Amino acid sequence: MNLPRTTLVIMVGIGLILAAHFSLWVTSLKFTSIASSVILVTAHPFLVGPVSHYFFGEKLSRINATGILLSVIGVIILVYGNYGFPSIALDSLEGNMLALLGGVAAGFYILGGRKIRKNVSVTSYALVVYGIGTLALLLICILFSAPVYNLPMRDYQIILLMAIVSGIFGHTFYNWTLKYIRSSIMSVVLLGEPLVSTLFAFAIPWIHQTPSKYTIFGGAIVLIGIYMTARKITTSENLHKN
Repeated sequence: MNLPRTTLVIMVGIGLILAAHFSLWVTSLKFTSIASSVILVTAHPFLVGPVSHYFFGEKLSRINATGILLSVIGVIILVYGNYGFPSIALDSLEGNMLALLGGVAAGFYILGGRKIRKNVSVTSYALVVYGIGTLALLLICILFSAPVYNLPMRDYQIILLMAIVSGIFGHTFYNWTLKYIRSSIMSVVLLGEPLVSTLFAFAIPWIHQTPSKYTIFGGAIVLIGIYMTARKITTSENLHKN
């Protein structure tokens, strides 16, 4: 792995941002409701869209921008419909701020991946970013006295399963696509995670959880938003913008 020093430094920074995302989001769940945490941490398209538009040259049309807005609205319907609107007692400014900062970190993680993956292989990218992220999270756990040993075996099994399925396979496939697909699209596509999780819960025989009307309605809006965000800017739209 022969990488320029500047590229390597940026990848280390992306790894630290990834660690910040996970630590901020997971910690927020101790201080605020699941619904508020999920909504705030998935608000990253509002950051990724404008930054990629003005700084990466990945132009957004009005339809693309509307798609981003619709996708976030769909997630709000899906999450709040299933978890309910939290009472003030369940929310705290600290928890909401942690979740929001976790969303900002997710946005910069997406933008950094889009920038670096154009010239770096997914293998090299994953090794450096995941490695730094893992070490940073371990250090955070030690500094804040979070339990990392003597946990129940079932907890270790779940953690390992999450690391393999969601981390190694899920994140790596996602980072592979960043070389070919606009960051704004990938940011919005991530909003489909609650919908996909619900479909898996319905399809797996020993779970077989029927999706609620909020999941179906909100999920449909998310899919429409993803489609609108992914639409290419047509010639007529370019002329209208000019």
